[in-house]
Amino acid sequence: MSGNEILVGYDGSSDASVALEWALEEAGRSGRPVRLAYVFEWVTVAGWVGPGIAPGIWPDEAARRQVEELVGKAAADAVAAHPELTVTGEVFDGPPTVVLQERSSRAGLLVLGTRGHGGFGGLLVGSTAVAVTAHAHCPVVVVRQEAAAGGRTGPVVVGVDGSECSLVALGFAYEQAAARGLPLHVLRAWHPGPGQRPPSGPEAWEATAADRAELDEPLARWSRAFPDVEVDVEVTAGSPASLLVDASRTASLVVVGTRGRGGLTGMLLGSVSQQLIHHAHCPVAVVRER
Repeated sequence: MSGNEILVGYDGSSDASVALEWALEEAGRSGRPVRLAYVFEWVTVAGWVGPGIAPGIWPDEAARRQVEELVGKAAADAVAAHPELTVTGEVFDGPPTVVLQERSSRAGLLVLGTRGHGGFGGLLVGSTAVAVTAHAHCPVVVVRQEAAAGGRTGPVVVGVDGSECSLVALGFAYEQAAARGLPLHVLRAWHPGPGQRPPSGPEAWEATAADRAELDEPLARWSRAFPDVEVDVEVTAGSPASLLVDASRTASLVVVGTRGRGGLTGMLLGSVSQQLIHHAHCPVAVVRER
C-alpha cells in the first residue's frame, strides 16, 4: 500500500458511497490511487446482518465472498466512471477502528463516511469515525451525506490557534486550497475560560492584534510555497466550534488539527472537532502530526 494512497472506509452504505465520491474527486485533482477498504469483523454469534446478507453463524465464507464481490464491483464502477484513476478494493479482517488506524499509517489520506452497516456496523458519529480520526496516522476527511461538498466553490476554512498541530493543519489547508483553486479563510478564535469574560475596548484590540501577529510568520512561509492562494485572516472572540460550524455553511472544506491550545484547546478529543463532525455543513479534515 502506497503512502500516497487515498484509503476509503467502504461498506456499500450510502454514506460510504458519498465518501468514495469525495475521494475520487480528490484523486482526480492529485492523481493519487484510491483503495476501498472493507473491514470484515468475524463474529461468532447469530443475528448479525450485513449489506444484503441474511443472519447467520460466523465465520461464514459465503458472506465473505459476497463482501469481496461488493467491494470489487464498487471499485470497477469507480474505474468505469473515472478511467484515468487507479482504484482498487480490498477486504481486511479485524475490528474496524483498529484496522483503519493501522492502515492509515500506510496511506496519505483516509476518507470516511459517518454512518455505515455491514463490516462497519455502528459506524456512527461519536464512535468509529471519531475514534479513527483521533488516532489515525494520516489526515482524515469525514464526509457526512448531508454535508457533501460536490459543486461547492466556497473557501477552504482552517482553524488555527498557533499550536504545532494547528500549523500542520494550516499547511494541509493551503495545499487543498491550491489544488482546488479556492481562497483560504484562516480563523483564529479566542474563547474565554470559566469565569472569564471576552475582552472589550482596547483590551480586545490588543488581544486581536497579538493573535494576528503570531500568525504572520507561518502565513508568510506557506504563502511563499503557494503564492497563488488568496488568503484572508479572521481573529475574533467566540466559541471556536460555533464559529467554524458557521463558516462551514459556505465552505468547501473545514480543516482542523487534532490538538490545540488557547481558543482551540483539545481540538479533537474535546468538543470542537466532534461538533464539526456532527454539525459541519461541508466535509471536515482532521490533521495530526505524524
